[in-house]
Amino acid sequence: MKWSDITAIAEALYDKYPEIDPITIRFTDLHNWIVDLDGFDDDHTRGGEKVLEAIQQAWIDEAA
Repeated sequence: MKWSDITAIAEALYDKYPEIDPITIRFTDLHNWIVDLDGFDDDHTRGGEKVLEAIQQAWIDEAA
């Protein structure tokens, strides 16, 4: 997975952390959880705020 795979990342986070409310996540935690996902293979420094916001929103949508 790459940072651009927003939906796939959101789905993986939803599967890995089903008990977590994505609205309450701090971006530092979100970033760490993403780079620790199985199959994530991208530059860790490229996950900026806009990308994290998009992933968080996709995760919220997935959880709804």
